[in-house]
Amino acid sequence: MVSTLFDAGNNQKLDEVVNPLGFRWFNFDPDKGFFLNGKSVKLMGASRHQDYKGLGNALSDAMHVQDVELIKQMGGNFLRIAHYPQDPAVIEACDRLGILTSVETPIVNRITESEIFSNNAKEMHVEMMRQYYNHPSLIMWTYMNEVLLQPRYTKGSDQQETYFKSVAKLAQELEDITHNEDSLRYTMIPNHGAWELYNKVGLTKIPKLVGWNLYQGWYSGTLQDFGKFLDNHHKELPNKPVLVTEYGSDADVRIHNFKPERFDKSIEYTTILHQSYLKDIMNRPFVSAAIIWNLAEFNSEQRAETTPHVNAKGLLTWDRQPKDGYRFYQSNLLKSPYIQIGSKEWNKRTGFAISETELFCVQPITVFSNQKTVTLKLNGKEISSKETVQGVVNFEVPFINGNNHITVSANENGNEMTDEAAIYFTMLSQNLQSEKVPFTSMNISLGDKRFFFDEKTGQTWIPEQPYSTGTWGYTGGQVFIIKGSTRTGYGATKDIIGTALEPIYQTQRTGIQQFRFDVPNGVYEITFHFAELLSPSKGNDLVYNLGNTVAAEEFKERAFNVILNGQELITNLSTSGYLEPLHAVLSKHKVIVNNNTGIILDFTPIKGEPILNGIQLMRVY
Repeated sequence: MVSTLFDAGNNQKLDEVVNPLGFRWFNFDPDKGFFLNGKSVKLMGASRHQDYKGLGNALSDAMHVQDVELIKQMGGNFLRIAHYPQDPAVIEACDRLGILTSVETPIVNRITESEIFSNNAKEMHVEMMRQYYNHPSLIMWTYMNEVLLQPRYTKGSDQQETYFKSVAKLAQELEDITHNEDSLRYTMIPNHGAWELYNKVGLTKIPKLVGWNLYQGWYSGTLQDFGKFLDNHHKELPNKPVLVTEYGSDADVRIHNFKPERFDKSIEYTTILHQSYLKDIMNRPFVSAAIIWNLAEFNSEQRAETTPHVNAKGLLTWDRQPKDGYRFYQSNLLKSPYIQIGSKEWNKRTGFAISETELFCVQPITVFSNQKTVTLKLNGKEISSKETVQGVVNFEVPFINGNNHITVSANENGNEMTDEAAIYFTMLSQNLQSEKVPFTSMNISLGDKRFFFDEKTGQTWIPEQPYSTGTWGYTGGQVFIIKGSTRTGYGATKDIIGTALEPIYQTQRTGIQQFRFDVPNGVYEITFHFAELLSPSKGNDLVYNLGNTVAAEEFKERAFNVILNGQELITNLSTSGYLEPLHAVLSKHKVIVNNNTGIILDFTPIKGEPILNGIQLMRVY
């Protein structure tokens, strides 16, 4: 719609405004979900932060538009613009591409009890509505994201009860302002999963819609708790439409686990989580929306996990490369034929041969497809054909040493679609003196069950194992676990200074007594990786780690020696010296093995317990 202002006297054009015009009607039903133009539609999409690797918020219009296009290419139909109004190019792209959207003001975690804060919150809200009012893609106004996540004052105190009343009062004022400015669109408050608290304060009753940011099976609880939470909402608030406004888990594209479990940061666990959540959402017609957190990774300065200063829950990496989570939704949402091999980024693998006569290693490959049956071939030979379940199929692939060319295919009405991946596999043998699989190198992550792929070096780190004769491994000690944490024990959530290999340095075996490699005679290079994961200064608790209660760490001075085949190799490695807390320590040595002794490393304590985070061994000749 073009609106032009003329001077009637001389017919001179004074001003002109162009606005998009769309005719649509929509409603939310507490039992049946969302309807667009009378048709039942499940809102499927993601939230979005606008920052980009290396650019911060300084994105071009084309980059903003690209993010909306990525929602469309995923098969999604909704974008939550969170937690603040973003560049006009975003919602303009939503209008053009048919992506429904919400927008919200940045009242996050808590409020300030002052007239200035309240007036500013209301002014922002009015400005937002007047700026976005004419966009037909926008169907709801939202405010107060997780506003009770970090409540002020002592729990249960009179001060806190007064604070809660102030929050509810501001919410009601924003709700009233919204109805005065726009009586046709819906309102919503996204809450974190503290059901009783939000219900008691009244934030489940004030807006027209209730959104829940839920992380069962991630920050706490189990995957099964997610569906139970939704059912409880429907039972307790039968007349209030519900949306899942956030869900997801951290997925570090470098980390893989063949037996995935909560909080391992693996790509594989994230796929399991999304499968479980999507099934529960689709099986409940009363759930209007599935809004994933987040479209792409984004800066989060306080985080210090495997990707420090980055929230890794994105379906895309920080520079917008797809992860398996994105492929999963494509296989479930796209109507056009689709097939993709998962974890293509892991293009250099390693593992152990079945035996001295069976020189191959079986590892899983995940394929995402919206076709019924998928066939996988390895180096031209068919391995298996399997039916997909929820857009996913897993194959056990017998990798050989060297180049492995994988082809997957599916047939759509006689038209074959394919995808390919090239994986270089380095074969290892548990028998380090094997002649059929000669030892070359090994990278081992201590206190870890996961594989870690360092894309910069092309090295894959393997999980630790206990020593047995003729092989390799540790003796003694225990896996480092954060005391008092509700998480699975995967090391420290600390930024380790001086390295980009945080997943290696954040896990360790504490109290280790010995590490052995039963290698043949030769010259080797051995590299130790140490990091003291306890610190005398307590860091800030990360409020966003919902459900995570961490006990105070007790730092104790540590000092130990490392003995190689009876000779002292590292002397008095100490937290009062070179082993500075939360700093990466790398120590590299040449080793000559004679007389079939292999490599025996003894860790002898001087004060406290010895530690080892990672170890690498490479045969020089």
